Amino acid sequence: MSAIALGMIIFAYLCGSISSAVLICRLIGLPDPRHHGSENPGATNVLRIGGKAAAVAVLICDILKGMIPVWLAYYLNVPPFYLGIIAIAACLGHIYPIFFHFKGGKGVATAFGSIVAIGWGLSGVIAGTWLLTVLLSGYSSLGAIVTALLAPFYVWWFKPEFTFPVAMLSCLILFRHHDNIQRLWRGQESRIWQKIKKKSEKTDKEIIQSSKKQEKND
Repeated sequence: MSAIALGMIIFAYLCGSISSAVLICRLIGLPDPRHHGSENPGATNVLRIGGKAAAVAVLICDILKGMIPVWLAYYLNVPPFYLGIIAIAACLGHIYPIFFHFKGGKGVATAFGSIVAIGWGLSGVIAGTWLLTVLLSGYSSLGAIVTALLAPFYVWWFKPEFTFPVAMLSCLILFRHHDNIQRLWRGQESRIWQKIKKKSEKTDKEIIQSSKKQEKND
């Protein structure tokens, strides 16, 4: 392994360790996503507790954490195998962040960001698979699981030299979703739309109660 490859692996892990969900929630005054909702510091949980704008910001930052190290390593002519290791390092940083007591998210957005560096066509197919699965099922976790299972086959079709590293990355994502797989099997997994609806209904109820209280005081 060259010094450049080793340096990029360390850099990727440190980039991944920057928990954008926690930082953005702190910045805009939202609860810590590690202790609220699903207790997963990722875009989906931030969507549940803070709304679309915060979730989009987290999603973009998490994608960039995987994209930047892999792209930089690609332009430094790091071999394909080590590009895969760099992508895995970024995801491991997101999952086990050294800056946040090793309690991180599930690495889906960061993994997607690292794959974007391989090619836009491949990224579009992967993003489309996730989106279609979520729209049809309502389960964000199922979208991640199905996409992780299919990603190595997509990569083999587009750029076969990256198949093995992406397969390792998919295994990591599937491992992080083992609890979700069990809940899906038991029918206990909540659909993302249900949680957003409950949050909206709760907010509306609080507004009505506040209005009634104000009218009573007046």
